[in-house]
Amino acid sequence: MTDTPAPRAAGLRNSPLWQGLLLGLFALVTALILSASNDLTRGPIADRAAEDLLASLAQVIPADLHDNDLVAGMRTVTDTEEGTVPVYVATENGAVTGVAFVLTGYGYSGAIRVLMGIAPDGRLLGVRVLSHTETPGLGDKIEIAKNDWVTDFTGRSLTDPTPDGWKVKKDGGVFDQFSGATITPRAVVGTVHRGLSLFGRHRATLIPPTEAQ
Repeated sequence: MTDTPAPRAAGLRNSPLWQGLLLGLFALVTALILSASNDLTRGPIADRAAEDLLASLAQVIPADLHDNDLVAGMRTVTDTEEGTVPVYVATENGAVTGVAFVLTGYGYSGAIRVLMGIAPDGRLLGVRVLSHTETPGLGDKIEIAKNDWVTDFTGRSLTDPTPDGWKVKKDGGVFDQFSGATITPRAVVGTVHRGLSLFGRHRATLIPPTEAQ
């Protein structure tokens, strides 16, 4: 007696249609697993991002200067030079005590994201580099964890130093550069100066006139 189902089953398993069905089933299962994993991790990732943002903001706007939630106080400004910029507004008893925002400059190896906090009178409360791809051991001295260079911006304003001073010393300005890495600090200095200029253009909108006196 001849057994024919086995050869037919083997032929089906080797057919392009069967293999295509298996591949489609595998892709579907994989997509479902990835979707479920994304749903499970989306919340924790968002929470961690919010924590990181708050920790960074606390370095440029001291906690004793505000009693509000900086993230909840975020608004946007639309600037002709910088585009749409999210601005985190600090207040105490309803009065604006500072603002913070991020601008991007470009160093030797790529983008440098710079967070800066500014007081109502236009003085810098603090500056921190959030991310960069500069050369380790040279350009990474812009990080507060590697060097205190970035703290020299604290207390500075558009008039301190004068416009000609908003450069690294190699270019005739007042800010130090790093040995073997001038492009990186030059980019940060330029970005911070852009930030102060942005604040100056929108100060009347961000700071009520009576509070800016």
